[in-house]
Amino acid sequence: MDDLWKCLLIVLACLGRKACGSEIINGEKAPDGSLLYMASVQVRGVHVCGGFLISEDFVLTAAHCDAPGPIHVVLGTHNLKRVDDGNMIKIEKRCKPSYYPSRGYGKDIMLLKLSRKVQLKNNVQAIPLPCSEIHLNENTKCRVAGWGKIKTDGEAVDELRVVDVAIINHQVCEGKWSDNLPANVICAGGYNTSKGFCQGDSGGPLVCNGVAVGIVSFNYKETFNKNANCDYPDVPNVYTDISKYLPWIQRILNGANCYD
Repeated sequence: MDDLWKCLLIVLACLGRKACGSEIINGEKAPDGSLLYMASVQVRGVHVCGGFLISEDFVLTAAHCDAPGPIHVVLGTHNLKRVDDGNMIKIEKRCKPSYYPSRGYGKDIMLLKLSRKVQLKNNVQAIPLPCSEIHLNENTKCRVAGWGKIKTDGEAVDELRVVDVAIINHQVCEGKWSDNLPANVICAGGYNTSKGFCQGDSGGPLVCNGVAVGIVSFNYKETFNKNANCDYPDVPNVYTDISKYLPWIQRILNGANCYD
């Protein structure tokens, strides 16, 4: 059994760093005291995805970040080497939309119910969501953050990194994706720029004007090519549009079961 768990942790470590971690390309270390909503989604102490706190007892992340085994989240630190029992919280419940097939088909959103409420304080804060359905203008400046590699075939990092990205016109994005774009998504970064996310930034938030508007879902190389390539420009990075799921989110936050 010990050998089985060792193998699982090795697989999860690779998953966390290459598929569900957080790779920020051409960004910088997040300043202390910033991005206090960021969460590391972990399985048995191994980082597998990003996420973000939206209330005292819920973290939002991507549906494809769901993994076998007990899940924890880490809050209140930018450095994944500085984790203790005080900032590691067990997950009580995972909620995904029904009929979620895979990230390339949309509905890539998941709510994680924490086993206890966190105290919002100097190093932990929730981030607001949109109040209603939004339509972002092209070139709106936003940012995305996460942990992991910072270049193709590079080393993973333990300190949170952040990069600015711009919203891409949806029609342009659809054209670059050759009609392979699912519904209810936002495009930002990764195209006509050297900045964006890469394989591994899954679950982290796209933040515009202090509001979490998107969830990192996928990019071209991640979906169609097994070889990770973080050298942009490429095709636009794709995020789940949170505003399209506000009624579903609110029902669950209010205590409803996990359903559409």
